[in-house]
Amino acid sequence: MAGKLNLDPSTVARARALAAEAGRPVVELARTHTTVSVERAILRLCGLTGADADGTPWVNRLTDRIAGQTGLEHGVLLPALHALRRFQPLSAPAASFGDGLRRLAEKPVDVALPTGRDLASARGTAARLARRAVRRLDAARATRDRLIRRYGDAPRRPWIYLIVATGDIHEDIPQAVAAARAGADVIAVIRSTGQSLLDYVPEGATREGFAGTYATQENFRLMRAALDGVSRDLGRYVRLTNYASGLCMPEIAVLAGLERLDMMLNDSMYGILFRDINPIRTFVDQRFSRQIHARAGIIINTGEDNYLTTADAVAEAHTVTVSQLLNEYFAHEAGLSDAQLGLGHAFEIDPDLPDSLRLETAHALLARELFPDAPLKWMPPTKHMTGDVFHGNLLDGMFNLVGALTGQGILLVGMMTEAVVTPWLSDRDVALRNVRYVLHAAGNMAEDFVPAPGGFVQRRAHQVLAEAVTLLERIAGESLLTAIAHGTFGIMRRPPDRGRGLSGVARVSDVYYNPFAELLS
Repeated sequence: MAGKLNLDPSTVARARALAAEAGRPVVELARTHTTVSVERAILRLCGLTGADADGTPWVNRLTDRIAGQTGLEHGVLLPALHALRRFQPLSAPAASFGDGLRRLAEKPVDVALPTGRDLASARGTAARLARRAVRRLDAARATRDRLIRRYGDAPRRPWIYLIVATGDIHEDIPQAVAAARAGADVIAVIRSTGQSLLDYVPEGATREGFAGTYATQENFRLMRAALDGVSRDLGRYVRLTNYASGLCMPEIAVLAGLERLDMMLNDSMYGILFRDINPIRTFVDQRFSRQIHARAGIIINTGEDNYLTTADAVAEAHTVTVSQLLNEYFAHEAGLSDAQLGLGHAFEIDPDLPDSLRLETAHALLARELFPDAPLKWMPPTKHMTGDVFHGNLLDGMFNLVGALTGQGILLVGMMTEAVVTPWLSDRDVALRNVRYVLHAAGNMAEDFVPAPGGFVQRRAHQVLAEAVTLLERIAGESLLTAIAHGTFGIMRRPPDRGRGLSGVARVSDVYYNPFAELLS
């Protein structure tokens, strides 16, 4: 790997080997544990939908009852199917099990763990339901591929990624359509504040979010249908993004796969660091959610940009590289390809620092060279946006230019009103004009841009990579969970025996059975 930075291939290989060494114990942890959200995701895949009159999803009602009676460690599907025999034979068509599971959730029926022939029968039915669910994910992926062939894809890289967030799905839709018509290639519907800490997924179309719109299956369906319509009009497929993070990460991944979302925010450590969700809960949920994303052809977006909003973007630049390497390892292990890795990084260096633009360029190009086939997600400045909209627009222009020079894959549109207001339509229009001008003017300048051999950019990239290797050596030696507990990432200290959602984690028993484990591996 010489490339534009003349990186030492043995150093890069060493970094990847250390990331794998640090990640393997966490993968083993995920393989041997389950969570309430994984079990609810399995029920959703088997067709259980809807909520009771109070808005509590049936998957929560059934999971909580079974976990309380037979224990979470055995999983919920086998006891559920065993009890379901009172309402329908297990030989019934697979499509009927959603209604059957709902009837079971509605009634105060005692459940038990099957044994002997009953256990074998329940396992056989579970495997049959899982094969049907995976065929639904495959069908959604095939539809995406067919529409991209029919309508065409975005005309350039990086893809222009724009956020809408009114709190009302019926107001988000016209804003998203307008953004697509103004040049956006990817629409992200940011979630309502606090949804990541809800231990259930709301139901239906929602109109009362806070600084964002609730992630629900119906909201996903409505927005995807609207973007399909504008894709047909524009002659290019417009992608849709949401968030598979927080306490319901696997369930939201399932809903995204079924409703054909194209990208999902899905970082390995964001929920731990910035939402204080228990580390073990997060890693178990994350692995299953990424297996779903892999099968559904969804691109994940990781959250390393957030580290640079709490820590110094120069001094801690190597922690971004370390996290990217860990995210890459976990993603590959879960079955994601390089083309599905929207690894995050950001333009967050203090603009008053001398050579700040050269430093940003070095960091962005290092990510590009380390992950040449990944659609890297390049995030705009936020930390040093002061409310001076003219200065903010200039910073966004510099961010756009570095994105073009270094060949980033996904460029989130920066807002000059960052830190002032939730963007107005007029703000988005100005920001999109900024992006369009820079990308049009720069063209394929990434082809021409080569840093001077031994110059500032190369030296800085080498320094960050060396610091990343040193940190990875420490993490591999002491364990990733210990490093997280010591505040290594984003200066947040998160020990493994604390955090939200810990009570919903269990080490699996010898009879535990997840029928998706083999199908998705």
